[in-house]
Amino acid sequence: METKRTEARSTPGRSRDRGRATRRRLIEAAAQLCKERPGAEVSVAAIAHAAGAFPNQVTYYFGSKDALLVHAAFLGLLHDARRIERIGRQAADAETFRRNIARAVLAMPSLPSVARALAAGISKPELAPVVDQHLQLLFRQSERFVSQLIDHRGWRTRRPLSVEARTFWSTALGAVLLVRAGAHGTVADLDLAGALTIHDESEPG
Repeated sequence: METKRTEARSTPGRSRDRGRATRRRLIEAAAQLCKERPGAEVSVAAIAHAAGAFPNQVTYYFGSKDALLVHAAFLGLLHDARRIERIGRQAADAETFRRNIARAVLAMPSLPSVARALAAGISKPELAPVVDQHLQLLFRQSERFVSQLIDHRGWRTRRPLSVEARTFWSTALGAVLLVRAGAHGTVADLDLAGALTIHDESEPG
């Protein structure tokens, strides 16, 4: 009897673990397909096939393909952000850091997918909380990174770190949205480095 009760208790746990694994595979498969096919429409069937799942599991776990693509876009962005952090750590001084970070962020392959995710959050209110959840995670991750870096290097910022992170990413993502909306010019025309106030003691101001 005790063995049966233990098995009964463990079954929901195993089911939840399988569910989390399936959900994760779907997000990772969607992110990979979006990376491989930038600008192309990715079908539910293709995502499910790549994840080793069934198409109806997309609706079951995410409610819609659009919601899944939001998760996938920000997964790609967070992966890119980690690579950007490695570039930032290699900078010899704060000026080089600002320049290299700005250049690398504007070249991130995940930005077009994130721009679509932001547009989806605007056009479909039910997706706005999902977008906000991922943006808050991005801001926190960036804030932690900058905090650790400036503590180690003795650098400073001219505004609170939370404001620094939000301002920087809002500028970068806003630039991509403008270009995708048809605004004249490219993201290369933007002084994204100027959105950062990280500096060292040798810099004036």
